[in-house]
Amino acid sequence: MEGYKREFIKFLEGAGVLKFGDFTAKSGRKIPYFINAGDIKTGDQIAKLGEFYAKAYFEKVGNKRTVLYGPAYKGISIAVSSSIALSKEGLDVPFFFNRKEAKDHGEGGVFVGYVPKAGEEVVIVEDVITAGTAIRESMAILSSLEDVKVAATFVMVDRKEKGKTDKSAMAEVEEEFGFPVYSVVDVYDIIEYLEEDEANAENVTRIKNYLAINGAKA
Repeated sequence: MEGYKREFIKFLEGAGVLKFGDFTAKSGRKIPYFINAGDIKTGDQIAKLGEFYAKAYFEKVGNKRTVLYGPAYKGISIAVSSSIALSKEGLDVPFFFNRKEAKDHGEGGVFVGYVPKAGEEVVIVEDVITAGTAIRESMAILSSLEDVKVAATFVMVDRKEKGKTDKSAMAEVEEEFGFPVYSVVDVYDIIEYLEEDEANAENVTRIKNYLAINGAKA
């Protein structure tokens, strides 16, 4: 495993973002591990998270200027921290996020921050994709922006789970909307990381058993 992947997983676990136990995902599935950007609680943690996203951005998108979109609520801090990290590396990109309810006074509308103009490209930054539900919700919201194209989505972890079909949820999103979905690590990286310590044997078994049922076939 590449060193930065181990560093990232260690960071997620240490920050309480990656947890093991019994959880229910947004898709309704019962899952043996949970990834929640909402557990980032300090300035140092959110700064580091943004640095990992920025690293992934430069690797996949390069120095291209896009607009970062962070879906409410967890995506908001990811978009802000990622834009700061990118700016420190010389790429100043605007960001925006949505309100859960449209504002009918003041500036109004559903978006906060920079509103993309026709012809500009948006990059969605999320914490995780399980069944693709959140991304489809984001695409419905972004559809109100005229002639704005979503260029890519970045997430912390590819869970390698099937979506509506036997294909992975990420693959389904890519096929449905025509843009790539990138992750810093995937669940098999997490398994490899856990297997380095025998104390994690139970969690490894539970995740593997879960993937045997819900894992993508392609």
